[in-house]
Amino acid sequence: MTTEAYRPELADIDRRPTLDIARAMNAEDALVPGAVAAQLPRIAAAIDAAAERMARGGRLFYLGAGTAGRLGVLDASECPPTFDTTPDQVIGIVAGGPSAVVSAVEGAEDNGALAASDLDAHRVAPDDVVVGVSASGRTPYAVGAVEHARARGALTIGLSCNPGSPLAAAAEHGIEVVVGPELLTGSTRLKAGTAQKLVLNMISTISMIRLGKTYGNLMVDVRASNEKLRARSRRIVHLATGAPDEEIDSALSATGGEVKHAILTILGGVDAPTAGRLLTESRGHLRAALSAATRN
Repeated sequence: MTTEAYRPELADIDRRPTLDIARAMNAEDALVPGAVAAQLPRIAAAIDAAAERMARGGRLFYLGAGTAGRLGVLDASECPPTFDTTPDQVIGIVAGGPSAVVSAVEGAEDNGALAASDLDAHRVAPDDVVVGVSASGRTPYAVGAVEHARARGALTIGLSCNPGSPLAAAAEHGIEVVVGPELLTGSTRLKAGTAQKLVLNMISTISMIRLGKTYGNLMVDVRASNEKLRARSRRIVHLATGAPDEEIDSALSATGGEVKHAILTILGGVDAPTAGRLLTESRGHLRAALSAATRN
């Protein structure tokens, strides 16, 4: 496995000046975007398939062990405040359960049946999307998750960092971001972890764009749960509409702080209840709702 290969040219790294180590590590990290770029057609195909399932009400699951599992949990946890998803719409599951997010659970990653049990607890179904994440592409937990989900009819994606991996072979969409040996032999929280984070960012973000969670590049489904996000909401409405502060505040007040609804009331010239109805009819796509408002 390339992720586990030894780098003899780095054998003296512990004797080098700190700046030299930092430069070496930075140079290694710079290789990751190119490795991701080589997989973009596969990534895009997987996202299109995932968004299609999610548009029908399916959920997005990430399953992995160790760093891979924690990255999935991180990506899932950021979706509700960013895209106003429900907690059960994007779900991160790490081998060994929630305690494994902060501490290792020995042996959990070697248990493929555990992944099947974890998915069964969520009643994985054909409209769901299951992403198995593993740097090696051999972790039994990730492979088991994909195999079990595929048997249940769910869409499956396998994300790994080695070529010819069992995980990619088990999934309908195999994504292998080959970043090469690590700066520290076997420490796949480094380049491999960075590569996984970049791809998971793409899967969640672009899926949400396809689901109408943005208007252009504006996060119009942001959940304003604190003052920072309330200020961001006002700024997004301003960027989308160019309206003065008073009109923006009035629109946000009338729509209960819903950015997408507020934009529609301003640009579409409709009241808050009509904005809500049009967005429901357009399945949350603001551009479609605006078109309907202007036709009326």
